[in-house]
Amino acid sequence: MSRAAASARDEWYVLAVDLGTGGPKVGLVSLTGAIAWKEHLPVPTHRTPDGGATQDAEHWWQVIRSSARRAVASGVVAAERIAAVSCTGQWASTVPVDASGRPVGHCLLWSDTRGGLRSRGQVGGRVGGYSPLAAARWIHRSGGAPSTSGADPIGHILFIEHELPRVARDARWYLEPVDYLSMRFTGIAAATPASMAGAWLTDNRHPERLDYDQMLVGSSGVPVEKLPPLRPTGSVVGEVLPDVADDLGLPAGVAVIAGTPDLHSACAGSGAVLGHQAHIAISTTSWVSCPYPKKKTDPLRQIATVPGIIPGLNLVANNQESGGKSLEWLRDLLFDGPDLPPFDHLTALAEHSPPGSGRLIFTPWLAGERSPVDNRAARGGFHNLSLQSTRADMVRAVLEGVAFNSRWLSEAVERFVGRPFGAIRAVGGGATSALWCSIYANVLDRPVEQVADPLHANLRGSALLAGMALGEVEAEELHSLVQVVEVHEPEPATRRVYDQLFAEFPAFYSSQKGLFAHLNRSRAGSGTS
Repeated sequence: MSRAAASARDEWYVLAVDLGTGGPKVGLVSLTGAIAWKEHLPVPTHRTPDGGATQDAEHWWQVIRSSARRAVASGVVAAERIAAVSCTGQWASTVPVDASGRPVGHCLLWSDTRGGLRSRGQVGGRVGGYSPLAAARWIHRSGGAPSTSGADPIGHILFIEHELPRVARDARWYLEPVDYLSMRFTGIAAATPASMAGAWLTDNRHPERLDYDQMLVGSSGVPVEKLPPLRPTGSVVGEVLPDVADDLGLPAGVAVIAGTPDLHSACAGSGAVLGHQAHIAISTTSWVSCPYPKKKTDPLRQIATVPGIIPGLNLVANNQESGGKSLEWLRDLLFDGPDLPPFDHLTALAEHSPPGSGRLIFTPWLAGERSPVDNRAARGGFHNLSLQSTRADMVRAVLEGVAFNSRWLSEAVERFVGRPFGAIRAVGGGATSALWCSIYANVLDRPVEQVADPLHANLRGSALLAGMALGEVEAEELHSLVQVVEVHEPEPATRRVYDQLFAEFPAFYSSQKGLFAHLNRSRAGSGTS
């Protein structure tokens, strides 16, 4: 970009937006990943007894606009030094909008299951909840299949089309959240193979083809005319609309980069972007991922590849349903009152418990599980709790239990990619804790590299992806551009304790899955997503 070429690239900035489920983060981040300004704005989720989980997409836009105005007005970065807007965030969620990009209904989040009945009507059957022929057809082309729980864009769109006729009538486009934000900035409806990965409607054998697979669209039952046109991942969608630029205090001509899912921005924000370089996210949910050169699917363990950020490299996708959310749940359970302790208070408390938490084991299946087992009826618990167990033991057991689940998943991912990981970079809010990173290193028996400001890795990654889109940053640079503040090495004595406890961890699931099905029958559901 000519503006960026006028001086050093690290003097040019991106207005970055990370739209997480808990609310958007907005930042000013240099093209090389230095965060100059940031703000987090919580937003509520509305849940209903029938499986609904929605957020107000118009509210997102209003709080993001307000935050962006504050960012530009702060003077931390001169407005004329802002070269691009780049959005990332939650995916497999659906925003119905009119022709101008305004929402005509609430966003159905990735956890909204009200379309399950409709999804099962399209692909359901007797083998793992699927019709074998339908599952094979989908996986062969896209690498995945619609979730029979309805918790993905196909389930959402079918629910809207059949159950919300007014919204369906007014909807011109069904957009992923990041594509919705890009449209609010540019007025252009567009998506990418990466942003649409959760819909499984593109032929991912040929990611260069910028079109939906007609056979998959026909099998899904969704109206193809309401799916946004596809652009290349990492491309420039357009420029910020003049009235939006005036409102935010931006100069004319600011580029808007195609939005990316949080998996992709976390990969970039960790710096682990080349083949088989691994990162782990310890966020509300959690995942273990790396770039991988092949299209591949493990439907049993809910692991698949999706179009990545570098041509020729897909990203391994999976999801552990409860990561940092488990610690938030325990905090809210143990403490009362308006002033809940910060999370670093909890991790400091956990340091008073020895490795192994007095042989107390926590299973973090509080919202069911997706990977490495797909069982939405699974539920968490403390095991081997005694009168001697302390509050510190319980907190540490949660940290360790989330890490045990990640080891269970990591072992499956290593088998999936055909090799063990080396050092793993850690991002997400949980990775701000040196103790939690150290626990991960010992549980996984791998060095864990704690990156700088891991809570905002997605903001950083979104800006780095903008730098790549503008031709100012090369993918090979990202590993060194992202600073590592501490490397946590496995300690033999602690690792032996964790090996003994982990040996029991999958057995808890095996012995209790029948109980989960019996007690939570109405909540059970499965699907490759």
